[in-house]
Amino acid sequence: MANGTAVGVAPLAHLAMYKVCSSSCSESDILAAMDTAIEDGVDVLSISLGGPSRPFHDDNIALGAFSAMERGIFISCSAGNAGPSNTSLSNEAPWILTVGASTIDRKLVATAVLGNKQEFNGVKGKIVLCNIGGWTASVQQGQAVKDAGGAAMILIDEERQGFSTSADSHVLPATNVNYEDGLKILAYINSSSSPTATIVFKGTVIGDKNSPMVASFSSRGPSISSPGILKPDILGPGVNILAAWPTSIENNTNTKNNFNVISGTSMSCPHLSGVAALIKSAHPDWSPAAIKSAMMTTADTMNLGNRPILDERHLPADVFATGAGHVNPTGANDPGLVYDIEPHDYEAYLCGLNYTSREIFIVLQRHLNCSSNSRVHEGQLNYPSFSIRSGSSEQTFTRTVTNVGEASSSYTVEVVSPRGINVAVRPQTLNFSELNQKLTYEITFRRSENAGTNTVSHGYIVWKSAKHSVRSPIAVYDSTGQIF
Repeated sequence: MANGTAVGVAPLAHLAMYKVCSSSCSESDILAAMDTAIEDGVDVLSISLGGPSRPFHDDNIALGAFSAMERGIFISCSAGNAGPSNTSLSNEAPWILTVGASTIDRKLVATAVLGNKQEFNGVKGKIVLCNIGGWTASVQQGQAVKDAGGAAMILIDEERQGFSTSADSHVLPATNVNYEDGLKILAYINSSSSPTATIVFKGTVIGDKNSPMVASFSSRGPSISSPGILKPDILGPGVNILAAWPTSIENNTNTKNNFNVISGTSMSCPHLSGVAALIKSAHPDWSPAAIKSAMMTTADTMNLGNRPILDERHLPADVFATGAGHVNPTGANDPGLVYDIEPHDYEAYLCGLNYTSREIFIVLQRHLNCSSNSRVHEGQLNYPSFSIRSGSSEQTFTRTVTNVGEASSSYTVEVVSPRGINVAVRPQTLNFSELNQKLTYEITFRRSENAGTNTVSHGYIVWKSAKHSVRSPIAVYDSTGQIF
């Protein structure tokens, strides 16, 4: 790849590693590691693990994360690699930052030049293992080609991956191309009695204007465990990421390299963990919820080409793919306002999910009588985003923001309503006179008479001051759980 020094997001952070996986990942080992990390006094937990959606009382990562959150520890988790299907998320608990994956502006380009002079850019195979459909790894596919006397290989990605391509490790010259380009290559082969091709390796190319783009594999919302909480929360770099690697690469190169190029939400999660560590260092008194809010409300929603973030089809990505947007570390360090949540705020939230006393005890590790405790709709949790059921005619929620910007500041709200939904915010101006001052607003969602039927409905509100923009996305789905 290159000579030089690899630097992480928070290069001065002290890392504590806990091994929980061998041939499998035992839930008891995961919980034991989380307990040990809590005892060791870590500030951030980065968990690139997950499974199918479960109720929080049956989700060991959610349980361990709740205990960590109560002790002021920030938890970042992978959203999962089951995209692009909806409702495919892992790690949906609101006390967890759920991180989806996006591309970066760097490409590792290998161009397949056909005999008819058509050129198709793919991704230069280097040191990543991934499946291009079926159960056979690309290294094994390449070995079969090499054993048969082949000189190179072109791999065509699956149709569902759209324009997403990932770097791959190979035992011979090879390139991965997207499904659409693969069809063109097949058409050329079928049109010629003696088709020819050359693979030209162009190395690293910087400046992809479509980045960040949602990775095809990045899991999508809505959340099954808690539909009233918008998930994923945010996107981070997760495609073709250069990362430390503990074992040799299975492409028979004998390079003994300590790095690999990897794709997955397992890569985006630690990027956000690093950002959280930087924010925690700059603002040691901020709670995990405040740090999460800072990242979400300052996230980018436009790509480098100044267009809305795209999905794997090169279409505008919906909010169930992007969450709040793509992380902006600089903006997150100075968000202006934060939506804070105290650990006890989750008590009424859990009661509102209609969990039994035993199920709530499993989460809280203490008894809570919901009959004497206020229950709140999940949408009333002081979360920096909104996920709305459209079945009822009107829903009103409250939010409280804390001033962490200028002591004397005024914020005015800007509303972009989802299609078919009228959004009203009261008051429309928030005037702060001191730091850490808290002010509350109400937001009402009302289905319009001509709502119609849409495939996706999303919008946002932004609180704007002279210096800051504090953005919260809005997602809408109907009462049956169908996205519209």
